[in-house]
Amino acid sequence: MAALRAFKSAENSGAEIPDVVCFEKQDDWGGQWNFTWRTGTDGYGEPVHSSMYRNLWSNGPKEALEFAEYTFDEHFNRPISSYPPREVLWDYINGRAQQSEVKDLVRFAHVVRRVEFDDQRRKFTVTVDDLRNHVTEVRVFDQVIVSTGHFSFPNVPDITGIESFPGEVIHAHEFRGAERFAGQRLLLVGGSYSAEDIGIQSHKMGARHVTMSYRSGPQGFAWPDGVDEKPQIERIDGSVATFVDGSSGEFDAVVLCTGYLHHYPFLPDSLHLRSPNNLYPNDLYRGVTWNANPQLHYLGAQDQWFTFNMFDAQAWFVRDLILGRVELPDADARASHMRQWSDRYQAVADDAAAVRFQADYIRDLIEQTDYPMFDLDEVVRIFLEWKADKKQNILTYRDQAYRSVMTGTMAVVHHTRWIDELDDSRERYLDAQTTADSVS
Repeated sequence: MAALRAFKSAENSGAEIPDVVCFEKQDDWGGQWNFTWRTGTDGYGEPVHSSMYRNLWSNGPKEALEFAEYTFDEHFNRPISSYPPREVLWDYINGRAQQSEVKDLVRFAHVVRRVEFDDQRRKFTVTVDDLRNHVTEVRVFDQVIVSTGHFSFPNVPDITGIESFPGEVIHAHEFRGAERFAGQRLLLVGGSYSAEDIGIQSHKMGARHVTMSYRSGPQGFAWPDGVDEKPQIERIDGSVATFVDGSSGEFDAVVLCTGYLHHYPFLPDSLHLRSPNNLYPNDLYRGVTWNANPQLHYLGAQDQWFTFNMFDAQAWFVRDLILGRVELPDADARASHMRQWSDRYQAVADDAAAVRFQADYIRDLIEQTDYPMFDLDEVVRIFLEWKADKKQNILTYRDQAYRSVMTGTMAVVHHTRWIDELDDSRERYLDAQTTADSVS
């Protein structure tokens, strides 16, 4: 969606743009934000893309992800709170895409099967299945942008004895709602954002007890009663998990919050990004362009502090490479540039440095395009304040309000505390009467 918006923006400014087509496996756009109740396979028998769950709320302030050229004020025509639920954020990104009038460029229910590159012709041959009409198409392209993200193919570790566990075992990719764990003892394997949020959501929805098992180190929040952390699992015997510190517990369900893999089944090995989830993946010039073949580009391949506005910065840069507005250096210069940024990344020592690193990366991209520059240092400050809010109280950080970096508008305090709000719908969230009653 960011890439389509970028090309439309250039066209609206009078530029001649190439023929652009987007193949989208799902029936509608929105990527991860296109929620489905399905897990495993979709209605066409294809692997489900979205890892979104029903009662998800943004786990970071919207002021840190706001588009620089399409604000929340512009979309909603009034201030909203800093932590919107899933339907509201989907409405926001959908509204910008609709305003761009690019939906006719998208071929929905079209899954890409193969992308092959002819070194002599310098062209890509793309094989696509039209899932609705059961037709296979073969198209030729000069450039390919991979915009599938990297949070769809679960990383599933082996745990000794887990085959003996009598309860439900799922990956976070298959998690669709916390209500199912009401009254249960839940074990979450993982020590990052998925475990944190699914754990707190499950606590909110009435789980009897939630335990998070970490590998590297505890998250260290002031967990409420009924939520705790344990070190890595040593083994599972039936419903009992034993941890490496010798402690053990009995559980009713297990959720593997163990991350995702860079997996692009439509790409040959020569074009396939293979990287751990980090802020500066190997082999991508400026974090987007495949160095061995700069006619291939990846958007959103990084681990992410910034999200929507970083995707924009990347999309605008890739667009300008394709349009010839930005000069592509030779292979040696590209490799040198990548080494410089990789060395900078290796020096990142903590979360604060990681946020600043990604801010500098985005700034470097924006400075080369006409995407509106915004106060990245202020976004960094918001991220660090957000982290402090979470440390202070993991249950109330979503009740805080921030000021928009783009418009200066102060967010309102939501009419209901997050821990008490069980209706995540857009209608309930935007209910002006409820807001007025709460304020009065």
